[in-house]
Amino acid sequence: MGVSLRESVELIADPRNLDASVEEVFQTMMGGQCLRAGEEAAAYEPESVTAVVGFGGLFSGACVFRSDSGTAQLLAGRMTGMEFPELDDTVRDAFGEICNMLAGAWKARVPTLAGHCGLSVPAVITGRDYNIHVQSPEFRVHHFFTFEGAPFDVTIICDGLR
Repeated sequence: MGVSLRESVELIADPRNLDASVEEVFQTMMGGQCLRAGEEAAAYEPESVTAVVGFGGLFSGACVFRSDSGTAQLLAGRMTGMEFPELDDTVRDAFGEICNMLAGAWKARVPTLAGHCGLSVPAVITGRDYNIHVQSPEFRVHHFFTFEGAPFDVTIICDGLR
């Protein structure tokens, strides 16, 4: 009998999995705690940074991690112990790695998903006034957080379950 995630969709889509994953990664990698913010969109000015890690296998979709450039610099600094006065390649790499860790922590919360779903290499997008669009996802879990007062958001998008 083949493995199916269809009967586990409620467990997979549980928003508490996202919150626990963010808490785990930020405590482990940044030595601090995140606070869940309200559901209003953060205004990321002047430049925003978005990292995307794709899921493939029995579950297809993406983990999307987004902030402004100042938050990205703060988080990269916490990870590396360095200061970053500007958004450079090291900051982008660190931001992509945080997204990768968030995606891995999230998928590890569902045992069936953990063994039957791979992760892509992170892609990092920077700029102003852009949107990421996914056509008709099966589900989407999107939460806003702050870390040391710096805003960011994380989204898990499912566009297919087998």
